[in-house]
Amino acid sequence: MEFVSRRQFLNRTATAAAAACLAPMTRSLRAEPLGIPIACQVYPVREALGKDFEGTLAQLAQIGYKMIEMCSPPGYERSGFGPLVSKKASDVRKAIHAAGLGCESCHFTSRELKESLDERIAYAKELGLKQMVLSTFGLKPDAGMAEWVGAAEELNRIAEKIQKAGMQTGFHNHNFEFKELDGVLVYDKLMSVLDPKLVKMQFQVSVIRLGYEAATFMKKYPGRFISLHLQDWSPAAQKEVAIGQGSVDWNKLFTAAKTGGIQNYFVEMNLDLLKASYPYLHTLKV
Repeated sequence: MEFVSRRQFLNRTATAAAAACLAPMTRSLRAEPLGIPIACQVYPVREALGKDFEGTLAQLAQIGYKMIEMCSPPGYERSGFGPLVSKKASDVRKAIHAAGLGCESCHFTSRELKESLDERIAYAKELGLKQMVLSTFGLKPDAGMAEWVGAAEELNRIAEKIQKAGMQTGFHNHNFEFKELDGVLVYDKLMSVLDPKLVKMQFQVSVIRLGYEAATFMKKYPGRFISLHLQDWSPAAQKEVAIGQGSVDWNKLFTAAKTGGIQNYFVEMNLDLLKASYPYLHTLKV
């Protein structure tokens, strides 16, 4: 018979208990698309976040979300993030972790990346980011293709510096990129100009309302994507609906996302739809 000391017994018991706790979590994650923890973008709950940062984070975690994507407080100061500007990145990170959440990605504005890049890189590293995502070029609605190309070339230069700092640059689309100029889709033109090693794409699924499927682009440009912003759309009601209740073929999308290179996905809808969307994603196996 093996003699087991009290210390050995306690250590083995603790190890077994930890394994038992982790097992359900592991099984749970496997049930979620691509085995990636379900995350959300905080922009739709920005007003609540500004009024009660810790409480809103706890509410998101209570729904079931494991990760969040932030917006840079200085860049979004006038969009509800003003109360967070005075917080150090380390304090923001502590609050996120205290809520049981993680944060690897954050949106930044074009202006702050152009004018304060070194400062924003330092902030991002202190926050613990792996991805710095440009939310939009901020071009005028009547911008020509030359302006789109120029903005993409500038992002390549910015991304080179971000890469040297050990992080990945992302670019987030809106509806603007899904129009044709001189017979060429702006999004396709951007893909031809952006350096695939320096800039990865964050695809906003809501462009399905314009007739464009995310899966199509995942297949067309393999390995060029880093993350997704998830929304669903009801053509009949002409409005956003909870994930799984609209026209997006989620099995098709997540299958294609493997080819696209997706590492994260973020539900980006109001709080009611954030709540309604989680159960569907939690049980979706792809």
